[in-house]
Amino acid sequence: MTRARPALRRLLPPAAVLCACLAVVTSARAGTSATLSAAFSPERLGQRSTLDFGFSFSFSPPAEPVPPPLTQIELRYPDNLGIALSGLGLATCTVQTLEAAGPSGCSSDAVMGHGQALTGIVLGSTIITENAPITVIRAPDEEGRIELLFYAEGTTPVTTRIVFPGLLLPASAPFGGLVSIGVPLVPTLPGAPYISVISLHATLGPIGVTYYEKVGGRTLAYQPRGILLPRSCPHGGFPFAAEFRFLNNSSADTHTAVPCPGSRQRRVK
Repeated sequence: MTRARPALRRLLPPAAVLCACLAVVTSARAGTSATLSAAFSPERLGQRSTLDFGFSFSFSPPAEPVPPPLTQIELRYPDNLGIALSGLGLATCTVQTLEAAGPSGCSSDAVMGHGQALTGIVLGSTIITENAPITVIRAPDEEGRIELLFYAEGTTPVTTRIVFPGLLLPASAPFGGLVSIGVPLVPTLPGAPYISVISLHATLGPIGVTYYEKVGGRTLAYQPRGILLPRSCPHGGFPFAAEFRFLNNSSADTHTAVPCPGSRQRRVK
């Protein structure tokens, strides 16, 4: 497993409703179960698309109301996805800008996707959960590799702005690469546990994203092109896998695959 990068600032209090149409596989290890989902919208081979992905956790024994705090994510994605040629992230934004002003302080052309997450914390006999939006921002490349910044802002039980990085790295077959994310621990009230991530759902692509371009003295809004799907589908579908590590030294892994489109869609001209 790729070593986690140092966590930036604090974690996220966010909401997640995973699409029922997504392919899902669940696995468990050391008491923590993880479920991963993925889909392309639209799913047309050789065409531009938005990647929709999500994960959720449960913790065993069932008496535990929330999973342990999350510290690292490694999400592997299929080979031959044209992320670098997606037309996403034409501008970049820094951690410092996001912490000071949030996404509104960044260029709209730096936004690469959106999402939601659900977090929880147990205070005494009370479970406090929070939903919050996530914005995926393009950061300046790090040593020639694409870096993403995930931003979330929480209000309960404390107000926090959270920024944490995801670096695109190589991965062995059948995957084309992975996003390595170090998740910071988020303190809440004195003596209280750190916030736990229960689920997360996000997109990477043009859905819900608007860019702006100056043409002939006018500013025109347009939608970026999106991730280019390959012209053929791997046997068994497009594979995804994820590994998670938690504060209590437990871990979980899970995988799924997006089924290949119908034979009519495979014949791309």
